[in-house]
Amino acid sequence: MAAALQAQRLYLTASTSSSSSCATRRNTAAPCRAALRVPTGLQTTAPATTPADLTLKLDWIDARLPSPSSAVEKLRAVAEAAADRAEMHDIIGRQRDNWNHLLLHSTNSLTLAASAMAALAPAVPTVGALKACAGVLLATAAVTMASVNKIQPSQLAEEQRNATRLWRQLERHLRSMLELSTPAAITDADVQDAMDRVLALDAAYPLPLLPGMLEKFPKAVEPARWWPRRRSPARSTRSKSFGRRSGNGWTPELEEEMRGLLRVLRAKDEHQYLSVGKMVLTLNRSLAVAGPALAGAAAVSAAFIGAGEAGSFASVTAVVCGALAAAANTVEHGGQLGMLFELLRNCAGFYRKIQEDIEACLGEADVERRENGELFETKVALMLGRSVSEMKQFRRMASASVKDEDIKDYAGKLF
Repeated sequence: MAAALQAQRLYLTASTSSSSSCATRRNTAAPCRAALRVPTGLQTTAPATTPADLTLKLDWIDARLPSPSSAVEKLRAVAEAAADRAEMHDIIGRQRDNWNHLLLHSTNSLTLAASAMAALAPAVPTVGALKACAGVLLATAAVTMASVNKIQPSQLAEEQRNATRLWRQLERHLRSMLELSTPAAITDADVQDAMDRVLALDAAYPLPLLPGMLEKFPKAVEPARWWPRRRSPARSTRSKSFGRRSGNGWTPELEEEMRGLLRVLRAKDEHQYLSVGKMVLTLNRSLAVAGPALAGAAAVSAAFIGAGEAGSFASVTAVVCGALAAAANTVEHGGQLGMLFELLRNCAGFYRKIQEDIEACLGEADVERRENGELFETKVALMLGRSVSEMKQFRRMASASVKDEDIKDYAGKLF
């Protein structure tokens, strides 16, 4: 259409100029002629019936836009799924955090109210009604404690909070790939890697409560794992490509620095969080057993409350056991020991992931195929809460003369 309008303007301009030229040269014998010059690339046809008509053929213009590749569409679908998962985990995390507070206060209210009834029962005429109420409330508290201790709502809430952060991180990564990469640069391997990360996150932080819930009292404490296992094992051979001019940012000094950092992470940081995690797990398991057991003992004692010395002893036993059960429940769930254990597992997993990333980089013998060394060093420093200059102190840790007992400093400052 734009080409046709341009041709029409040329025609009108030429006709006007030729008419004025003819008017000024009426006494001249030279003829006045108007010509139309069509821009190059336009094909015109004039039918035999209307020779003055001008028709433009624009068949040479291809207005079709390139359709996105299937890999791009798949990666966009994975990003949408990651955003949806993050929203789901955020909602469920708030719900389970409410569970922890409501169940804590409800169970303690039942236990303390029943203990008060057991204390007053021997002194009132309606001893049978009070001891029956106390027994029912204490039995209900025991069952509630056992159920809550099994699912650990504070630990469930921490799982969902951490999962929300990781799902949002994955979504941002995929969105940046879609924005910064050309459609041809996104391959099926990128889609498969994104799918592997999705499945690993689903397995690490499941949404269902029963079945599928993570074991709250595992026999062995292991770091949390939310990233897929690498397909090929990392090799520990040293690179021999530093003679090149580029080196991709890697130097022998940087390799020694990463090997020393790897040793510190394994010997100090990860070991510290796993050791503290074992102590927290032992304490949490003890309180999870003690709370329902004390509440059950108080319920049994409430059944023997009555007149006489034996009835008074049963009343005292019910009151003491009920109070201890409420105290154990408060320390366990008010202190959120389940959340603390999950936090320690996640911190250990954070350092385990850094170790595997370093091992994967150093395992690639050709430095040109690695991630840029300076960029990788900056990323690791940021994850550990350190500056790049502080990372150089780990270079001496790679020496075999330095023993694990001689390492005093920790690699991470962030956690």
